[in-house]
Amino acid sequence: MNIPEATDANAAGPADATDETDVDRSGELSGVARTSPVGRLAATVERLRREVRAAQAEADGRALIELAKGILVERLGCGPAQAARQLTELAEQAKVPQLQLAVEIINQAAHDRLSEVTSTFLAVATEPAPKDDAPAVRLRAAESGALAADDTQAVADSLLQHALTPLGAVAVAIWAADADGSLSLAGSAGFSAAEARRWRYVPPGVATMARRALSERTAQWASSLSGTGLPSIGHAAHPDGGRVAVPAGSGGRIHGVLEIAWPSALEPQPPQVVRQVEALAELCSHTLETHTLPGEGHDVRGTNDVSELIDLVDGLHDPALVLVPHLDDQGRLADFRIRHVNGRFLDPAGRPRGTVHGALLLEAYPMVAGDSDLFQCVERVYATGETFRARRMDLTALVDQVPVSAVADINVSRHGGTVLLIWRIEDETARLASLLQHAQRLGRIGGFEENLLTGEIIWNDTLFDLYGRSPSGAPVALEDLPAHAHPDDAVAIGRFLRTVLHHRRPATAAFRLQRPDGVTRHIRMVAEPVLDADDQLFVVRGAYQDISAQHWTEVALAVTRDQLAHTEQQAHERNRLTLQLQHAIMPPTQAPLRAPGLEVAVRYRPAETEQLVGGDWYDAVVLPSGLVLLCVGDVAGHGIEAATSMVVLRNALRGLAVTGAGPGQLLSWLNIVAHHLTGGVTATAVCGIYDPRRRVLRWARAGHLPPVLVRDAEANPLPLLKGILLGAVPEATFEEDEVQLAVHDTLLMYTDGLIERRDRSVEVSLRQLLNAARTTSRTLDHQLDRLLTYSRSDTDDDTCIVGIQVA
Repeated sequence: MNIPEATDANAAGPADATDETDVDRSGELSGVARTSPVGRLAATVERLRREVRAAQAEADGRALIELAKGILVERLGCGPAQAARQLTELAEQAKVPQLQLAVEIINQAAHDRLSEVTSTFLAVATEPAPKDDAPAVRLRAAESGALAADDTQAVADSLLQHALTPLGAVAVAIWAADADGSLSLAGSAGFSAAEARRWRYVPPGVATMARRALSERTAQWASSLSGTGLPSIGHAAHPDGGRVAVPAGSGGRIHGVLEIAWPSALEPQPPQVVRQVEALAELCSHTLETHTLPGEGHDVRGTNDVSELIDLVDGLHDPALVLVPHLDDQGRLADFRIRHVNGRFLDPAGRPRGTVHGALLLEAYPMVAGDSDLFQCVERVYATGETFRARRMDLTALVDQVPVSAVADINVSRHGGTVLLIWRIEDETARLASLLQHAQRLGRIGGFEENLLTGEIIWNDTLFDLYGRSPSGAPVALEDLPAHAHPDDAVAIGRFLRTVLHHRRPATAAFRLQRPDGVTRHIRMVAEPVLDADDQLFVVRGAYQDISAQHWTEVALAVTRDQLAHTEQQAHERNRLTLQLQHAIMPPTQAPLRAPGLEVAVRYRPAETEQLVGGDWYDAVVLPSGLVLLCVGDVAGHGIEAATSMVVLRNALRGLAVTGAGPGQLLSWLNIVAHHLTGGVTATAVCGIYDPRRRVLRWARAGHLPPVLVRDAEANPLPLLKGILLGAVPEATFEEDEVQLAVHDTLLMYTDGLIERRDRSVEVSLRQLLNAARTTSRTLDHQLDRLLTYSRSDTDDDTCIVGIQVA
């Protein structure tokens, strides 16, 4: 019977709380508290608790003493009364309690895990034990309570009270594992009732400490639960406490998991304590073995009756084996015995079923423990109950030292205490034949074999389809082949037949097959002669391949290739004419233009790629009035259209400049030409009129970069005047400005091909140009050549530069 604590949360409150001063350090109530109603109730509860503990200890002690008496009866060959007197006398002589002596006798006789760890238990215990409650007594009491308990909840209470509390543990949970990988809380101690209800079931696939121990089949030790990153029962109460989850099983089969919780971080434990925890988990497995999970109508965990499973296996259409565990002398799983094989079973090595029935799995198939790890899969399924499936697993059987390989689909499942192994071995010959049939179908290949002595002809289905014949019809003999081919291919077929039938050499031929339905197929045929023992020809075998799609693809490719060559020739001719036109108007090199008090130089660099012939242009000419026209421009686009538009604008500007109008007016007129008279061409330009007498430059711009003035080793761009690009709108006005030049001043006009880069802005490129222009040069021509040489442009566009230097 469970008696609630006096300070339980369900009973605690202001009315029944006992002040700390009313209770002394021994737990006894003070005189004042003992006389109050609440104090009397608390004293009654404490007395009943002591009586229950004493009754439990007395019951556990009697069980251990009776077990020790039984050992003395067997060892001394005496009766029960004499064994009792002998136990009493030995305890008096050793001056130890009779219960402690009884436990030592049990340990000496058992030689099990508990007897191995009792000496270490005392050293690591966090609580000193009284003389009548030695570590060996507590461990044996835990074992006795676990074995005598009829449910896992009682086992959990016994383990925590007798064996785990001295180690500092505060809670224990016993999980029962189901075949689907789920966990059910079969018993717990130290956790609250609400926590136990929340964790009563853990679905398959949910990662917890217990689930990891079950999957890996090894104990999981963690110094703190939070360090694992895994949730578990009681994680809110002791997040930084130590945890251990140990698989609880025996004989290679895992029935559940024992999980133990500590309130604080857990230091690495000595091997003896690890073995002690494993021994406690093994104690839990005895109760879990008969534990019924929720939803199970009856217990099948411990059954050894395989008759129903054998009846089921005999009705399967797949080869199957029924395996039962084979344990060694120490009760550990060593192998699986082949209890039964059904009638459809096929041995990979081709042995009769009788040689396999009753044998051990590793003896019949030693290599299942090799690369395929099939034995580990069977072992894992038996341990955890989780079904294993795999497709096309490589299996190898070793028979008389001859390895035989096979490929099979595997299904392993546990049924009670047996394992069902189903493998469907793939017939390699049938698989290759199937692959060959698919390859012939996809490749439109039809095979044949003709016996020249008997006249028998064998065709496959694909060949009947190529000929347009029914599979029930008669095949066509080789000598009748010309009658089914295009007349123009008779010579090629005749040469093919002479090579095979007369010269008896392999041969190939391509011809057009004319089918009865009027369809013509392009066929490639290959054949080889087969000679008998007397070197006489008796069989010809070969294949037809339908290459109609390939033939028409080659024809289409040839036409496309011719069209491409023609297109490339036209494009080359077009680019050649464009370059000739461009070079005729603006040759890459031109003699310097000299005017009074002024030196003028121009440079033009065509695009490096012929396909990118652009519309950049320049002009520098002395007008009849003695003024000098200076301009650069760039027509949008590339190709012959851009080149011809450039010619129109360049010549139009020359003609308009004769009128004596200023640069702003000239660009306004040129905008009308670009918009109305050239089919909607757009372009940028800079136009300047220089007066040599006054050394004044009047200039305007239409969407173009402003000129650069170099004076006294300083280079700066002229102000950015207002002006839209040419051709964008029907009418536009352009702002003008005047620049007073001095002797040795240099003015540079250029197109964007000099500075444009894909990886940086125009402002950055312009700063680099200004730095290069500041460097003094011997002559104006040398300066322009230097700017072209060290240009960092990467767009492969045309480039024009016009430079003037005042003398």
